[in-house]
Amino acid sequence: MSIQSVPRDTQTSNAIAVIRDDVEALAVARSLAEHFKQHSAERDRERRLPHLELEQFSRSGLWGISVPKAFGGAGVSSVTLAEVIRLISAADGSLGQIPQNHFYALEVLRVNGSAKQQKRLYAEVLAGQRFGNALAELGTKTAHDRTTRLSRDGKGWRINGRKFYATGALYAQRIPTSVIDEDGVQQLAFVPAKATGLSVIDDWSGFGQRTTGSGSVVFDNVFVDADDVVPFQTAFERPTTVGPLAQILHAAIDTGIARAAYEDALHFVRTRTRPWIDSGIEKAVDDPLTLHSFGKLAIRLHAAEALLERAGDYLDRAQARTTANTLADASIAVAEARAISTEISLAASSTLFELSGSQATLAEHGLDRHWRNARVHTLHDPVRWKYHAIGNFYLNDVNPPRRGTI
Repeated sequence: MSIQSVPRDTQTSNAIAVIRDDVEALAVARSLAEHFKQHSAERDRERRLPHLELEQFSRSGLWGISVPKAFGGAGVSSVTLAEVIRLISAADGSLGQIPQNHFYALEVLRVNGSAKQQKRLYAEVLAGQRFGNALAELGTKTAHDRTTRLSRDGKGWRINGRKFYATGALYAQRIPTSVIDEDGVQQLAFVPAKATGLSVIDDWSGFGQRTTGSGSVVFDNVFVDADDVVPFQTAFERPTTVGPLAQILHAAIDTGIARAAYEDALHFVRTRTRPWIDSGIEKAVDDPLTLHSFGKLAIRLHAAEALLERAGDYLDRAQARTTANTLADASIAVAEARAISTEISLAASSTLFELSGSQATLAEHGLDRHWRNARVHTLHDPVRWKYHAIGNFYLNDVNPPRRGTI
């Protein structure tokens, strides 16, 4: 284990692009995706942490696109936000996952933050700051239990505890942290990454999503201003779109990984004159079993991409008018997209293995990374419970539970 020392200085606002609308966001994302794709396999193979790429990513203005228009942001639709994450994930699955909790924290801020907190923290994002996360913990009875404590200290608070799966914390200027206050209520503390007593430990050793920096964060009596603490638990005690917003981004990551595996499989089969030689020249394929495999993959991939867009539409409606019913509709639509994105990312990456054979395991090709990325990321939330919630909704008119995992 090694504690990473990463420059986290706030970037000057004149060096950061501010994206104006959905069209511009998508254009910038497509351009960046092409750039990020070029060395994606190398970064994975060498576990080269993408500090430079993340600087380019955040300076592009894409990390600020969900900031509401009232605060100077583009306030893009959920459809656009999901598509941006899908595009980046198709280029590099780890780069697509790193901002997931950044946007999640901004949604918590939108629905639960005070106007003063929103103005200040949104301004930091538009100035180029990245938010990581310190939510999950190891060793608790359930995945939703938290032991990290928030204790009163004068006009502020002290935090003590340890987090894991802290995706993005390694690269962040602030680390939104779930904590339990003295009354047993969960809050979200937007802790500065330079705070005394805070350690970000690069101990993430997953065989997929290798450069997400999803390691540990330790809080040793860390002070946080009262103004940096936002209500968290209440976001799930009433209808809010925090849960489905988190999940649509996960669906976008898996759909992007699926697209990458599918495109690499197409290229491999079209250009191999022999299993080990890339001719660089595309040729017709007439093997019926291969045609059948690609036919099935294409249908399921297109369905996943369509359901992702559909889920974004439902989520936009729920954000515009949040009720128990609009939230339930959005949560189920997102769960459907999440379920099929899990299946197609695993299917496409597994088929790539089957068609390329032992070539997929050669380090210089890097084709195995899609399966490893899909296998790791799809474990984030048990998809079997999504099928249960979807069936219960359609058969019994039972709304899904309000939480960040559905």
